[in-house]
Amino acid sequence: MDGVTDAAMRAYLGSWGVFSYAVSEFARVSVEPLPAKVFRRDIPEICNNGKTTTGMPVQVQILGSDLDNMAKSARTAVDCGATGIDINFGCPAPVVNRHDGGASLLRCPPRVRDVVHAVRQAVPNEIPVSAKLRLGWDDIDAIFENAEMAVAGGASWITIHARTKVQGYQPPVYWPHIGEVRKRVGVPVVANGDIWNLDDFRRCRDESGCQNFMIGRGALANPHLAHQIAKELGLPYSSSSSKVEWDKAMTSFVRFSDEVGMPRDVILMRLKQWSKIAKLYGDFSAFDEVKHATTIEEFFVNLTPKAKRPMALIAFQSELQSVQSCR
Repeated sequence: MDGVTDAAMRAYLGSWGVFSYAVSEFARVSVEPLPAKVFRRDIPEICNNGKTTTGMPVQVQILGSDLDNMAKSARTAVDCGATGIDINFGCPAPVVNRHDGGASLLRCPPRVRDVVHAVRQAVPNEIPVSAKLRLGWDDIDAIFENAEMAVAGGASWITIHARTKVQGYQPPVYWPHIGEVRKRVGVPVVANGDIWNLDDFRRCRDESGCQNFMIGRGALANPHLAHQIAKELGLPYSSSSSKVEWDKAMTSFVRFSDEVGMPRDVILMRLKQWSKIAKLYGDFSAFDEVKHATTIEEFFVNLTPKAKRPMALIAFQSELQSVQSCR
């Protein structure tokens, strides 16, 4: 979800009131520890008691393999206000894996333990440290040792994406393997991967036996999915509708983007990224109309049926003026 679930998107998702918490885009730790300014810039929630402006807790995620740099970066994040640290062992991106980050560490389970342990020792006991894993590099059974190593290192809980690195995002997902891990480790396990609709969620719950779930692309493809899952779990929710009003959803996102001071060209890029996910995995049908837009205003004009475009532009401009007057 790197490049999509930034601070503005997290504030928008937090406004739904259905997520227990979010995890930030990963902050990449490479040749030296990350300075405070990086965390404050990319994860501004740490300056707001670890919450979005809409009240959703956000856990800081870091990615890397150097023990000292990871430990120092985690400590810096906590000193800046982070209320939780998540370690990314799941990213399958080749550029990340070539530089010994993300899922590349799954090929050597003791390294997973060592990274988690270094971070755990670097931050206060009251700060949870969690780990995001895939089933393995190319073997789905590798998850059993990797999960045990993460817990041995001191992970407060683990989140498992039910695919290997080699699979990337290709089917199938192996939710039963998450269930086997859940039976073996003594910490909570969060199930993740290919939860696109309520039926997927129910199958994931049944096959994994988990009580905690992470959704990413599914939440953007169908903004109502999180509400439907919350209702199924007996949690607070505000909507269980299946039809998404994309113009309202995206206008709301622009409002939050303006509030955090996001540049206009970045907002437009984020809208297009979101639109692509919503087209590929949801019911968004206007991607071909909006993908060539050069301004936010043009994006929303093209998003609206031609007969309604003049009024849509007026409404959108009025919305932006309202936001700007409050800044």
